[in-house]
Amino acid sequence: MSVSVWRRGGVSMTAVAVIAGVAGCQGGDGEKKSTGTPRTETQSRTAVTQVLTAAYKKTAAAKSAKVRMTMTMPAAMDGGGTMEMSGVMGWDPTVMDMTMKGSMFAAAPTAPEQIRMVWLNSAMYVDMGSKASKEMDGKRWMKLDLGAAAEATGDKALQKQMTGSLESMNQDPAQQLAMLLESPNLKHIGAEKVDGVEAQHYKGTLTLDEMVASNDSLDALGEKERKDLLATMKKSGIKGYDTEVWVNEDDYPVKLDVAMDSPEGQVKIVANYSDYGAEATVQAPSAGETFDLMDMLKELGEGLKSAGQS
Repeated sequence: MSVSVWRRGGVSMTAVAVIAGVAGCQGGDGEKKSTGTPRTETQSRTAVTQVLTAAYKKTAAAKSAKVRMTMTMPAAMDGGGTMEMSGVMGWDPTVMDMTMKGSMFAAAPTAPEQIRMVWLNSAMYVDMGSKASKEMDGKRWMKLDLGAAAEATGDKALQKQMTGSLESMNQDPAQQLAMLLESPNLKHIGAEKVDGVEAQHYKGTLTLDEMVASNDSLDALGEKERKDLLATMKKSGIKGYDTEVWVNEDDYPVKLDVAMDSPEGQVKIVANYSDYGAEATVQAPSAGETFDLMDMLKELGEGLKSAGQS
């Protein structure tokens, strides 16, 4: 396989992993009670919580939507750039059928203008393009089975973390609303128009400690494992997340902004949602068109081992 093909796959996997990582630091759907705050502030938070709780329940029940998403990464993060994604996504269970394009692919001169990504049954499939298929015996789809990848690590704690995070592995709006409801400084910004539709704008933030405490997908980890994970995240320089949401008169979020500050700069995801409840029919590519990344890495490892012994 050529470097360009690996580069395309790496960019695609990295971008989706960042989205997954943001979503993976979410959980819970309850509100926190305010104590010792002025009555007016308490009343304001209660009103906001009621609106967002209703939106959360309705969005969770919809289980699917069409999405248009843009992710921006700083240049210090493997070249950075932007990635645009559009398509359909479903949650409970997690499925996606997305088309991706943007400057993140510019470093691969033979890359197609856009790349299709399918997510189904805890596995990610990335269409590497017709040029890649010529180098891979006609197979243009690269598969990464996240469950198999977790098992291959041999690290029990890491396996629990990876497989547990599969429950919240996409950037679905229900999970984002759940995250926002956990914010201790949740507030209503005001009425604004999004894509010509009237919506109410809300905002909140969470520190790393607050996110880990409210992240249900980490329940499989022991106390020491959770502390180690939090320490690693803090060591990376991540402070927390800022989340903003715009909810329309039908109680559906029509826009979500998530920003994460890091030493390299800010990672930002802006998503617009529509057509809640739209059918999310997602199919995996045929086996004849697919090469398994884990199998390929295993074969490469065995080849290098044999070469070293000869």
